[in-house]
Amino acid sequence: MDNAAILSRAWEVLDVEIDGLRTAQAALGEDFLATVRLILTTLEKGGKIVVTGVGKNLHIAEKLSATLASTGSTSVVMNPIQAMHGDLGMLAEDDVLLALSFSGESDEVIKLIPAVRRLGLPVIGMVGNADSTLARLSDAVLCVRIGKEACPFGMAPTTSTTATMAVGDALAMVLIDARHFDKESYAKLHPAGAIGRALVLRVRDIMRTGERLARLPLSATIKDAIMAMTTAKSGAALVAHADGRLAGIFTDGDLRRHLSEGQDILRSPVSAVMTHKPVSVTDEAFAVDVLRIFEKYKIDDLPVVDAEGKLVGYVDIQDLPKMKVM
Repeated sequence: MDNAAILSRAWEVLDVEIDGLRTAQAALGEDFLATVRLILTTLEKGGKIVVTGVGKNLHIAEKLSATLASTGSTSVVMNPIQAMHGDLGMLAEDDVLLALSFSGESDEVIKLIPAVRRLGLPVIGMVGNADSTLARLSDAVLCVRIGKEACPFGMAPTTSTTATMAVGDALAMVLIDARHFDKESYAKLHPAGAIGRALVLRVRDIMRTGERLARLPLSATIKDAIMAMTTAKSGAALVAHADGRLAGIFTDGDLRRHLSEGQDILRSPVSAVMTHKPVSVTDEAFAVDVLRIFEKYKIDDLPVVDAEGKLVGYVDIQDLPKMKVM
């Protein structure tokens, strides 16, 4: 295959899978609603979502269960083969089984259902065929419709696994909203790593204050701003009104732009060239909010104010890696 043929085939596969996702999206309806309601009832009773499948669906089950658990919906994954040799012991009376089988005819999963039923647990069949054996044995059927596989033989799970995983993600995200799972709850389940730090830390924990904050009155000159920035080793000077309210920000970028114009600006008032009413963040906000503001406004320097709008600190984007929040 030449380069053009390779890329053409790759595009074709992605087009097939994208079409499959759109088909799966359009098919969401009462079966999805019934699945959500059954799972919510389970979680409200203190039960958990036990996800199972074989082959590639077992890998999807592992990913889906992990996503559910990390977003507040208690879940474990169960290998159906191991379940028939003792792992059924992980099931409790208020649990629900979410069984994945695109064909709905996976022998290992089908054999598991009667044993789960004897324990009195409800079963949700996540299938591609609503007329399959698993669908008939389930209390709720979540049908994932796709059109066709991307595999040229129609045999290797491709579009079906992509769509199953995507519908599983949709289920997990809907449960977040339905159960009012918020950022603070998410942070409690992710205490390690950049995600956890960004969600647990408040802006007050990472902002520059004291000698590291280049703070100026409205009467300051640009020379004063440069000296303050040099002393604080900061990329910006923050200007405040006499009552402490934030008035503006002057950055080293502002300085370079005006120097390039050939102006002798050192004696000029900083208020003449600063950015008035800059984007700011409150000290009570989460560190993750800072990341979003930097990304949204394409800025590197962020003033921090209190609830009354008074200047209390400053966040430099270069500090975030040292805080391990990006």
